[in-house]
Amino acid sequence: MASPVGPKESKSNLRVLIVDDHEALRAGVRTVLETHEIEVCGEASNGREALAKCRELRPDLVILDITMPVLDGLSAAREISKQLPGVGILLLSMHESATMVNVAKSSGARGYVAKSEGIGRLLKAVDAIAHNQTFFPN
Repeated sequence: MASPVGPKESKSNLRVLIVDDHEALRAGVRTVLETHEIEVCGEASNGREALAKCRELRPDLVILDITMPVLDGLSAAREISKQLPGVGILLLSMHESATMVNVAKSSGARGYVAKSEGIGRLLKAVDAIAHNQTFFPN
């Protein structure tokens, strides 16, 4: 019997775009997601690329760094929310202040995880957003 041709099916129907200006971080997040059978449909290194990739790839979720060149993550989140309101946005950032979390909420993001937090927290945030919930620090 011939094997099926085409992309590998994931258990989750969730398609994720990873956006960060650090290639190593993108690779690490990709590995974590794919290990948990979540499809990574693409990557981008700045907010402008993220907008273009969102229009092209139509991901379900964008994991978006806040501090990036060309177009920062907060501005990109606002634009993605306007142009593609069905796309979930999870901000992943080195900033851990309550002020930044509030700014993230106002940008259209549905979740926020500090980069200093563990992989388990990232996966919980992805799962929450995939189930139309929000995920912000208390």
